[in-house]
Amino acid sequence: MDITNDKILEGNDSLKRYEVLQGLGDFHFHLGRYVEAQRCYEKAAVVEPDEPGAYVGLGVVALQSDELEDADAAFRVACRLDKKCAKGYSGLAMIAQQREDYEKAFEMYLKCLELDSDNFTALLGLFQASCQMGSFSKVIYYLEVYLDMHPEDTSVMFSLGSLYMRDGRFLQAKEKLEEVLRIEPENEDAVDLLEETEHCLKGSAGVKV
Repeated sequence: MDITNDKILEGNDSLKRYEVLQGLGDFHFHLGRYVEAQRCYEKAAVVEPDEPGAYVGLGVVALQSDELEDADAAFRVACRLDKKCAKGYSGLAMIAQQREDYEKAFEMYLKCLELDSDNFTALLGLFQASCQMGSFSKVIYYLEVYLDMHPEDTSVMFSLGSLYMRDGRFLQAKEKLEEVLRIEPENEDAVDLLEETEHCLKGSAGVKV
């Protein structure tokens, strides 16, 4: 039975029908039912063609299936409909990253984070792109902003410590890694990086802070 044919979808309230279809699409997607999710998103796009959410959903489904061209087209529509569609820019960034176009990925992740600084997926993607490009200043800023909102997130703490290390800010790296180990004393990656950071501190004539 097609759940989208339920009586709840009947009537003239197109926005309500759109919200129901969008919710069903999200429900199917999270259960791994990508074909059903795609159908729901497609119906939602027909009901409310000016709403970006359905196109974001279609883009995510296409991305999950490695259909990069379809995903790219869907995310572009979402961003055209809403210039502030953070999820659309994040989707375009993920596509660029898969295509190893790290400069484009970096640009799109930045756009996403400018609109939604709490987007962890974009934050992680920006970190990965920055490592590929060797450009750290902007991603450090967004990691710091995110950490202010999530002060116990050790994965972000570690990422920030490693970027401080790469950027020659050894004292700040040491402080951040010690903070990780205060929360997770068994974190071997943090132990190893802290040891390397302390070695750099001893060998450096000056510390960049």
